[in-house]
Amino acid sequence: MTDVEPLHHVAVVAYGGMSAFELGIVTEVFGVKWPGAPAYRLTVCAEEPGQVNMIGDATLRTRHRLETLAAADTVIIPSVSDIHDEASPELTAALRQAHSRGARIVSICTGAFALASAGLLDGRRATTHWLYADVLRRRYPRVDVDPTPLYIDEGDILTSAGSAAGLDLCVHLVRRDHGGVAANLVARRLVVSPHRDGGQAQYIEAPVANDSQDDRIATSMTWALGRLGEPMTVEMLARHAAMSPRSYLRHFTRATGTSPIRWLIAQRVQASLPLLEAADTPVERIAAMVGFESAVTYRHHFHRAMRTSPSAYRRAFRATT
Repeated sequence: MTDVEPLHHVAVVAYGGMSAFELGIVTEVFGVKWPGAPAYRLTVCAEEPGQVNMIGDATLRTRHRLETLAAADTVIIPSVSDIHDEASPELTAALRQAHSRGARIVSICTGAFALASAGLLDGRRATTHWLYADVLRRRYPRVDVDPTPLYIDEGDILTSAGSAAGLDLCVHLVRRDHGGVAANLVARRLVVSPHRDGGQAQYIEAPVANDSQDDRIATSMTWALGRLGEPMTVEMLARHAAMSPRSYLRHFTRATGTSPIRWLIAQRVQASLPLLEAADTPVERIAAMVGFESAVTYRHHFHRAMRTSPSAYRRAFRATT
């Protein structure tokens, strides 16, 4: 009889006074079964088995305790109910035990406070919701708090910004585990972007204007996505939007929170992922196919976006398929 490899075990902790939203994100990505879904085993754990009281006078029941959490392959900590409280000794011990075993530790939003309380973020770069970044920095000065990105991947420990950024991070985890095809399937089912760069800003000061200028920006972006392999400049994008380059830059940044060139680079890196996954096409050829001037430029931008090289990404993807 052939041995069946056990499913990757994801455990998420439920707190008293928590919101159901972040728990729902984890459940949707790692727990819901549907045709083509990446394979995971999900458990919801609590410090004490039984009833957990949630926001909205709702309750959740689970039979899984922190011992189950400590034994999981990936441990996810949603937002804590009070950022000024220390994590309980029991949760701290379970997190440290899981980390020492080699588990992947993940926080969503203010869940980073629990990780910091357990000492797991000492000397590491981490993020949380931008509203609470200063509090995290003051309470845990040994943590390198970066309030800007949507999420930060430190390999064995990952942290995300505000609640919805947890969805980006969970899809990123699927990409790490099963590759871009699986992540795209999950994103398509959830009707979300298949890959928002973790370095993308989590908060844009300027409001998105609802006017015809933004319609022209969106049209130019769609036009660009259809010809990523071709040379493209801000002047060309502006011309397609029937705007001056200066006006285009201003409206593009207001609408997206980034510059046209940075957005274009991110789209080209994204477009290269399925090419790396699907065949043995040389990296130099892929670089040209998605519009980079050279393989050197492609490797530079790929590493900045994905924290690895194109070749290493391809090897990692092949290892999980």
